[in-house]
Amino acid sequence: MGKILYELTESIRIAFAQIRANKLRSALTALGVVIGIVAVTLMGTAINGIDIGFDRSLAMLGDDMLYVQKWPWRNVDDWWNYANRPPFHAEDADALNKIFDGDPDSLLDVAVPEADRSSTIKSPQNQVSGVFTIGSTADYGRTISVDFQEGRLFNDTEAKAGRQVCVLVIGVLAKQGSFLGLFSMDNQTVIPLNAYKKFFDTRNGEVQLRVKMKDKLQANDSQEELIGAMRRVRGLLPGQRDNFSVEQQQAFKAQLDPIKGRIAFAGIFVTGLALFVGAIGIMNITFVSVRERTKEIGTRKALGARRRTILLQFLIEAVAICFVGGLVGLGFTFGLGAVVKLLMPSFPIVFTFGLVLLSLFAAVVTGVLSGFVPAWGASRLDPVVALRYE
Repeated sequence: MGKILYELTESIRIAFAQIRANKLRSALTALGVVIGIVAVTLMGTAINGIDIGFDRSLAMLGDDMLYVQKWPWRNVDDWWNYANRPPFHAEDADALNKIFDGDPDSLLDVAVPEADRSSTIKSPQNQVSGVFTIGSTADYGRTISVDFQEGRLFNDTEAKAGRQVCVLVIGVLAKQGSFLGLFSMDNQTVIPLNAYKKFFDTRNGEVQLRVKMKDKLQANDSQEELIGAMRRVRGLLPGQRDNFSVEQQQAFKAQLDPIKGRIAFAGIFVTGLALFVGAIGIMNITFVSVRERTKEIGTRKALGARRRTILLQFLIEAVAICFVGGLVGLGFTFGLGAVVKLLMPSFPIVFTFGLVLLSLFAAVVTGVLSGFVPAWGASRLDPVVALRYE
């Protein structure tokens, strides 16, 4: 055991001595590995960032919400089955709330009607365009997770009377940030639904319904309960198809899977290509190194060096080049991450310990696979032939 440890230590020393003696050649050889490691870490960072950013954004929107709408949150081929569905009105939310209140075991807390659109908000001194304007009832405050920085939401009296009040005047929501770094969650205002109907066309009072769950961990059961309640409100008989869609926000996440898959495929392709090119370069340089040191190999074998010692020496040299390339690649990735963080502060950059280990493992495997064949050839050299080599 002690002899093997000595051989390993000596092989590592010789390998790094050769790298230092041929710095430029080693750097160019490791370039493919550097590119591959940058690709694999950026891919993993992007996927982790999307996941974390989406979870944070769902929390902003309220990850304990269900939505009742005319159209489902997916592409449909039989659009004609959805086009003629009846619209929703504020009275549907009242009917749902009566059902929830009448069931002490209900998993659903409250339903509110909601209409929204982009509009221009004006005051005597200022004007802001492209504001996401929401019309709802006084119960809307029970469905949002954000706190009020100042003031309050409109009350039930103001909502029913259609008073011209909004959350920007009588109240200011706390700053929330942006959704996946794409659009601001702070560029919105909330007004009473009856006031909303005065200023905007709602197609005969059409709305969507927003339903808060009591426990987001029971989202699927809550969704099933809401479907049953909506069927009662719509008066649907057993066997009749639903004429509404109930969606939960996790459906958004399912739509991200193809995007993450494409990122992963592109990352794996670039990573594999770069590591393959790097492996070919390392194998070639290792063959060259064996040729240059043929006499040295013959001398060492003549003095009693074992095949495994020679094999280990050249194999560790190839692995060392790849490992150093992996460390350099990680350094580049950290630097690029810092630049992205500077340019897009809201996009989450996540370097996990597992991702770092995966990158270094990929580098080491590349070194082993690319260095084994020339190292094996060096260990099989005949010492007499090697000493006569010119």
